[in-house]
Parts: sequence; C-alpha cells; structure tokens
Amino acid sequence: MTKQPSNQKFGLTARILIGMISGILTGVILQELFGTSGDILIPLGITTLSINDFFVNGLFHVGGSIFVASLKMIVVPLVFVSLVVGTCSLNDTSKLARLGGKSIALYLMTTAIAITLAILLALVVGPGQGLNLPTDQNFVAKEAPGFAQVIINMFPTNPISSMAQGNMLQVIVFALLFGVSMALAGKSGERLAALFVDLNAVIMRLVVILMNVAPYGVFFLLAKLFTTLEYETIGSLIKYFFLVIFVLLLHAFVVYGSLLKAFTGLSPVIFFKKMRDAALFAFSTSSSGATLPVTMETATKKLGVKNSIASFTLPMGATLNMDGTAIMQGVATVFIAQVFAVDLALSDYLMVVLTATLASIGTAAVPGVGLIMLAMVLQQVGLPVEGIALIIGVDRLLDMTRTAVNVTGDCMVSCIVASSEKEFDHEMFANEDAGSEIENVDFDKLKS
Repeated sequence: MTKQPSNQKFGLTARILIGMISGILTGVILQELFGTSGDILIPLGITTLSINDFFVNGLFHVGGSIFVASLKMIVVPLVFVSLVVGTCSLNDTSKLARLGGKSIALYLMTTAIAITLAILLALVVGPGQGLNLPTDQNFVAKEAPGFAQVIINMFPTNPISSMAQGNMLQVIVFALLFGVSMALAGKSGERLAALFVDLNAVIMRLVVILMNVAPYGVFFLLAKLFTTLEYETIGSLIKYFFLVIFVLLLHAFVVYGSLLKAFTGLSPVIFFKKMRDAALFAFSTSSSGATLPVTMETATKKLGVKNSIASFTLPMGATLNMDGTAIMQGVATVFIAQVFAVDLALSDYLMVVLTATLASIGTAAVPGVGLIMLAMVLQQVGLPVEGIALIIGVDRLLDMTRTAVNVTGDCMVSCIVASSEKEFDHEMFANEDAGSEIENVDFDKLKS
C-alpha cells in the first residue's frame, strides 16, 4: 500500500479552517498579552527586539505578504492563458457578445438587488440613530475617472505594460482579441492553441500547489490582523457592523441561492458546499483578484463550469462584480445620513441604487474601488464624504466578508451562464468528490 503524504490527514477546507482559527487565536492572545502596540522588548544579547517588530511587522507580515504575492503572481498568466484557450476554442465568435451580454446583465442585476436590500434593511434597523460619534474626522477620497475615460482605458496601448501593471480589464480585452485571431488563423492558430493548452495545464498545477500551502498564509494574515485590531472601534459601531454582516450573508445565501435555483435548477446546498475553499481564500485575502486562481479551479473542477465559460465570466466578475461593496455602500449611506441627521427622500435612495450599480463598472479598474464608489454615492445625494472616516475602523473585517460574497457571486453567475450555453457538466456538479485532486496533491510525485 502506498504511504499517503502527511498533508493528507485533513482536507484542504479543514486545513484552512485550522489555519484561520489558529491565526485568530494567536492574534487575540498576543494583543491581550502585549496590547496593539506590542512595545514589550525582548533582550537579545547586545540589542533588544520588540514583540511588534518580531511578530506583526516581522513573521506575520512577511509570511502573509509572500502568500498574497504568490497568488497575485499567477493571476495575469492564468487570466490571459485560460481566456485565450477558451476564446480560440469557440467555433462561433459571435458567442463572445452573447456571453458578455449575459454576464454583465447578471452582474448588474445582482448589484442592484444587493444595494436595494441593504438600504431597505438599514432603514428598518437604523444603525446610525442615537449615536454621538465625532464628525470632525477628515477623509480625502480619490477622484474617480469619468465613464467615458473608463471605456477608453479598457483598451491597452501596450498589452505587456497592462500585464505588468495588473490592469485586468486591458488584459481581458487583449486576450479576447488574441484568442479570436488564433481561431481565425487556421493551421497557425491551431499549432499555437496546442501550446496554450499545455501552458494552461502547467498554470493550473501551480494553482494546486499554492492552494496546498494556503493554510500557512491564512494563519499569518489573520494573526497579524487580530494582533492589531482595535475592538473598541467595533464596539462603538456594533449595530452598523453586524447589519452589514447580516445583509452580506442574506444576499449570499438567499439571493444567490434563489437565482441559481430559478435559472438552472441546481441545488444551492451543493453549490455552497463546493464554494467553501474559494470563500475561505477570499475571506482571508480580502482580494477577488488574488483569489481568482482558486475561484477558477473551483468553478472548473468542482462546480462543472466549462473552461471556455469560466475563463471569460470569472475574470470579468473579479473586476466588475461589486455586490459586497454595494451592500456596504447601502448600509453606510443610511448610517452616515442618520449620524449627520440628514433626511434623504425616496428619490435620493433611488439615485444611490442607480449610482452604485453603474459605478460597479465605472470604477472597476481603479485602486481603492470601495471607498471611491462610496464617495461617489455620498456626493450624489449631498452627504459629507468625511463620513467615510467614521466606518474605516471596522471596514477591514467587513472587507473580508464582502470579498467572499463577491467571489460566490462570480461563481453563481458563471454557473448560470454556462448552463444557458449548454457548457455545464451536471455530473461533476453532483459528484461530491469532484475536484478532490485539488486537496490531495502527492508532493512526492511532484518532486520526482
């Protein structure tokens, strides 16, 4: 009998959960012992080293940064290669327009539902009523580009530079054009396509390797976060904090589950069960882009979405899908309006829904997209942008949850689009063991 590698004692999900819980407990214990400043000094012969320097800015920071950098390292190659492979395999190039139309329509629809649900529940709960928070804090919002400029910026002048800078919209556009050209190039395109198929297989193997070292990266990220987290801030914004969490979970399980069932007939229970790994990655990294390799692997190897669909819908979703951020905007708008005692009319709330929905595309390629979108929304209805400073203290934890929601929405839309295009493997979706090879890499074989 072949001896199993030691890392097979637990599945990937269990190992990530162990890493998360261990990281949280480590961070909490260190903060209880040394405080958030960590200025307790350790004598090291002729010098001393603070707890903060050794753990937070040292071990935890380096380990977590390397993990996130490793994930981001393969995002551009993964998106470009997989999208080229998917595009050049299309016999009908007009299918691209159909896929794009369906994907964008679904992403915009879920975003509109998300912010509407957030506003309605925030008005019922009233998270900002009766709070006396300091309103003299300053917040400077980055200026968002105009919609016309965003459209222009989608088309690269230098695709190599776009890849180097990680400009995903430009990478997607270039990959689509390159893939279509390969499909129309005859024998030359076929020979090049075979090379890209091999490249795609190699990149996917790299994804699997990184997924199996993820528990350690997750530990470092959460240990650093919970060592420095200021719990007093959460206490003062407790109603706002838990309302956002509730709406995020409601949107993920009820809205996504209902849409999946209505459009495809698939079981939401199986869907959410298979989304565990990708959601945990998204929660830990707070980045849809960094989670994209895991999302691709989950969609194609567990959920049954064909690569020709997933390679198109998932990168687009990681760039455009802002459901989690939209929920934060809806609750935050009501919260800030109540704190500053500003009464918003029905027309103002409708403007919030419209602005946030369109802004999910209009600010997709801009760094700090969540705060930029919220600043745009507040300006549209005459609320002070400085109000954003009130919620920044708890936004880190909320960002983790809304990223998990965004990734879940990306996969849900991919399943719907794939099902409508008859590019969905129902047997793989129903198979509980599908994708188990992701969690069972034999590292001895890899070494040999």
